[in-house]
Amino acid sequence: MKMGRMVRFALAACWLASGMAHGVEPQVNGFAEWRGGLRLRDDNRQSDNATLNEVRLQLDSSASCRYVEFRAKADLIYDGIDNKADVDPREISASFSPVHAVDLKIGRQILTWGTGDYLFINDLFPKDWKSFLLGRDDEYLKAPSDAVKASFFMALVNLDVVYTPLFDPDRFIDGERISFFNPALGRMAGEDDALRVQSRNDWFADDEIAARLTHSFGSYEAALYAYNGFWKSPMGFDATDRRATFPPLGVYGASVRGNILKGVGSVEAGYYDSFADRNGHNPSIPNSQSRFLVGYEQELFANFTAGGQYYVEHMMDYSAYRASLTDGMAPSDEDRHVVTLRLTQLAFYQNLRLSLFVFYSPSDRDAYLRPTAHYRVNDHWSVSAGGNLFSRDEHTFFGQFEEAANVYLGMRYAF
Repeated sequence: MKMGRMVRFALAACWLASGMAHGVEPQVNGFAEWRGGLRLRDDNRQSDNATLNEVRLQLDSSASCRYVEFRAKADLIYDGIDNKADVDPREISASFSPVHAVDLKIGRQILTWGTGDYLFINDLFPKDWKSFLLGRDDEYLKAPSDAVKASFFMALVNLDVVYTPLFDPDRFIDGERISFFNPALGRMAGEDDALRVQSRNDWFADDEIAARLTHSFGSYEAALYAYNGFWKSPMGFDATDRRATFPPLGVYGASVRGNILKGVGSVEAGYYDSFADRNGHNPSIPNSQSRFLVGYEQELFANFTAGGQYYVEHMMDYSAYRASLTDGMAPSDEDRHVVTLRLTQLAFYQNLRLSLFVFYSPSDRDAYLRPTAHYRVNDHWSVSAGGNLFSRDEHTFFGQFEEAANVYLGMRYAF
């Protein structure tokens, strides 16, 4: 276990002990789970046909001490593929209100905002794309942040501000378990070609700040967003030491969500300001972008819900970008379009949930399908199964993962 994790667990133990010392019994719950997965296609860049074989124990505990609420949630994991044990602290935090109408939450926590379903514009908090593509539970798509969150509740608007003193990147695809197309190599890369990355580890210099201003009117909620930090996945490249980089980034956006007809609709937009390449002349750094998302969800009949989204990324200064490319470099499209469809059916007194989520890009002509089934046997036991299926084209966003197509099965005991 890394030293940072040991410190976090020590703090968590102290917090919970403090709560008990003041006569407050900590609440403990969690689950034990086994989950396994297999590839549907051979991938000679990976040494194992299994994608998952892990036992996970999650412990979630909270306690109050005077005016402070402490929470600690961690996963203890044994990976049967790598024969390794690990600990993933999901949350270790303290929450309190220093003054009226102000809430503070300090420590490791899961953060999210925005309106998208598996599509994110103004949510610049870290994601775990490995877990998503391997078939872990949806809760693991959101990776934890080590941050301070302040919420201000006012008469007309509410303001949330999140400060992260050290950059928290995505848990991105790097070749381990999942092969991907590496443009620096000009080919697919796997576990023997793990992505080499320049880390950002300078406290208070490599920091992030995100803010959201919200206002409700009727059944609608409108929000304004701002972010100052870095691209969350290594989108840049340093030719000097041949490493991928996290270039500086600012994001400014807005969203509206509320009831429309018989369902819920949303609109979200954002401008990605690529500070290090605002004129688009450096092909090793992403150009600035504008992004747009519209979505709608409705229960069509009892226990059956359908939802759809349309998403587009538009590259700014595209002509400058094309002019900057050297011979042999494959250009990206000026616009990338994605449409999604989610179908959900509940049955057997809502104990069975069947779902299909489809991503399709008409510009890339690739697709990603996520069929899932979850059955709650009783108050403690549940089973789940699903798959991650991709169309075949190694140069496109979804198609590059075609050889990572997999099916998985999980069993969970909750307590």
